[in-house]
Amino acid sequence: MARPSIYSGPAVLSYGFRPFFFMGALYAGLSVLLWMPQYYGEVSLPTLMAPVDWHIHEMLFGFLSAVITGFLFTAVPNWTGRMPITGWPLLVLVVLWMAGRVAMTFSADIGWGAAMVIDVAFLVAVLGVIVVEIFAGKNWRNFRVLVPLALLIAANVGFHLEAHSQGITDVSRRAALAAAIILIMLIGGRIIPSFTRNWLAREAPDGRMPAAFGRFDAVALGISVLALALWVAVPLHILTGALAAFAAILQGIRLARWVGWRAVSDLMVFILHVGYGFLPIGFALIALGAGWPDQVPSAAATHALGAGAIGVMTMAVMVRATHGHTGHELKAGTAIKAIFICLLVSALVRIAHALGAPLPDVALHIAAFAWVIGFIGFAVYHAPMFFKASASTTS
Repeated sequence: MARPSIYSGPAVLSYGFRPFFFMGALYAGLSVLLWMPQYYGEVSLPTLMAPVDWHIHEMLFGFLSAVITGFLFTAVPNWTGRMPITGWPLLVLVVLWMAGRVAMTFSADIGWGAAMVIDVAFLVAVLGVIVVEIFAGKNWRNFRVLVPLALLIAANVGFHLEAHSQGITDVSRRAALAAAIILIMLIGGRIIPSFTRNWLAREAPDGRMPAAFGRFDAVALGISVLALALWVAVPLHILTGALAAFAAILQGIRLARWVGWRAVSDLMVFILHVGYGFLPIGFALIALGAGWPDQVPSAAATHALGAGAIGVMTMAVMVRATHGHTGHELKAGTAIKAIFICLLVSALVRIAHALGAPLPDVALHIAAFAWVIGFIGFAVYHAPMFFKASASTTS
C-alpha cells in the first residue's frame, strides 16, 4: 500500500531525522551527565552492566543508533524515490528506541535477557524497514549500507552476552565501535566529497575538485576494515599495529583527495572534513597502542574514534540535514560555531587525557561538559525546526 504524498500529522513525525536527531542529541548529553557521577562512584544505576559498559553501550547503541536511524530514514527516500516513513509507524520506532534506553538503565529490575531483547529490537526493526524500502524501490546499489548495520546489531547482541557472561565487556565493545566506524567510512565517503564538490562548483569552480570514489577508496576501505577486524580480535598483535598504521595513512590520503582545505571558508562543509580527520588519528593511535600499550592506552584510540570521528561527524551531519530539510540556510551562525567548538574541545581534551598529557584535574569535567553543552545545545537550538512544520513536512 502506497504512503500518502501529503502528511498532515505532527511535524516532528513528518520525517525520520526530526524525532531521532532531537532525542539522540538530548540523550547524548543527558547520559554523559549521568555517567560522570557513576565514574566517580557517586551514583549507582539499577543496571546489570558495569558502569563503563553502560556508558559505552548507551553512546553506541543509544545515541549513535538514533542518529544513524534519523540519517537513514532521511536518506533512503532520496535513494529509492519513495515517500518517507511518517506518523504512527515512525512513532512506534521512537517508542521502541526509548524502551531500549529504559530497559538498559533498569536491567537489574527486568533481567538481562529481557533488557537485551527490548534493546536489540530497535535496530532489528530499523534494518527491516530499510530492507523493505530498498527492495520496494529496487535501489540495489545502496544495499551495502545494510552490512555495517547488521554488524552493529550483531555487536549489540555480543555486547549483552559478554557483559552477562564475563561481568565486563572487552571484544564486543571494540566490535561495536568498529561497526560504527565502518558506517562512518561508508557514509562519510559518500557525502563529504559530494557536499564539497557541490559547494566548490558554486563558490570556487576554478580549481581542484574532490576525487570521485574509485579503486583507491575501495582499497582504503578494505585495509581499514581488515585493520578494525584485527583490532577487535587481537588489539596488541604486531600485525594489527602494522595494518592500522597503513589504514591511518590511506585514510589520511583519502581525506586529502577530498580537498577540504578549499572549503575552509564554509564551516558547514569544512567540519565534515575535520570530523573525518579523527579517523586517521584513531587508526594511528590503534597502531601505537599495539606496539606501546603502556604509553598509548586503548582509551586514546577509542575516544579519537568515538568522541572525535563519531561525535563530530554525527553533529556535522545532523546540523546540515536539519537545516537542509527544514528550508533553513546552510550557514553556520554563532550558535552552530559554538556547538562545533564544544565537541572539538571535548574530543581533543579526552584524547589528551588518555595519553597522559599534563592536564588539570578538571580536564575530564571540561571534556564531559563541553560534550553535554554541544549536544543539548544542538537539541535546544534546533527544537523549533524539529517541531514546527516546514517545506519538508510534505516533501
